[in-house]
Amino acid sequence: MMPLYVSDRQIVLPGDAIATRDYNVGGSIYWDGDVAYSAVVGLINVKGERDVEVIPLSGIYKPRIGDVVIGYIIDIGLTGWIVDINSPYQAYLPVQEATLKPIDLTSVDLKSLLNIGDVVLARIIDFNLTKDTPVTLTLKEARLGRIEGGTLVEIDASKVARVIGRRGSMVGIFSEELNCDVTVGQNGRIWVRCRDPADESFTARMIKFIEAESHTSGLTDRVRSIVSQYRANKKISVPSISPH
Repeated sequence: MMPLYVSDRQIVLPGDAIATRDYNVGGSIYWDGDVAYSAVVGLINVKGERDVEVIPLSGIYKPRIGDVVIGYIIDIGLTGWIVDINSPYQAYLPVQEATLKPIDLTSVDLKSLLNIGDVVLARIIDFNLTKDTPVTLTLKEARLGRIEGGTLVEIDASKVARVIGRRGSMVGIFSEELNCDVTVGQNGRIWVRCRDPADESFTARMIKFIEAESHTSGLTDRVRSIVSQYRANKKISVPSISPH
């Protein structure tokens, strides 16, 4: 097998060689001949013997069909809502995708369903750049809909995978230790709900800590230790962010 030019957790720059076609290279890369190069400033994630991924350390959210996102209602049209999903592309929520009940548009004021400023947890069902609003959303799943209560946290969309952790290991810490529900939108918006408001504030600050420290090794263990200490002594503070 040809060489792998990088190591796990290594930070790479645009143009850095990653690996040859003997490896399954994904993420933000481009190919030149038989060699994959990083297209961004990113972090290397080596998974197993042959899988390599370049995770951007910063970047905008690029919508994908199937993504769950958190959006703000910013305008109301005749047949649906315009939604800000933290992307260069605005999203559209048609009225038929907002409720399971049939709606008579001649008699129903859409503001009574969703108003400007409301926050929704939605799924992307279409992405078509030929449309004025390229992204189409739906709320027609059990866990989707208007968000009420809790705390919203915004992070760089490229750090979402790190906040979730492998197989949900990172967000699982807050559920296991603090009984907090952390819902992560792929667009970099996160909804935190805890029984104790103090836990909610702490969890929100820890998410920002994870975002800032996403490039460091052993982060999951560090976060688990901090959260465990906080659970035992609610006066503990989130550690300061290391310079880089």
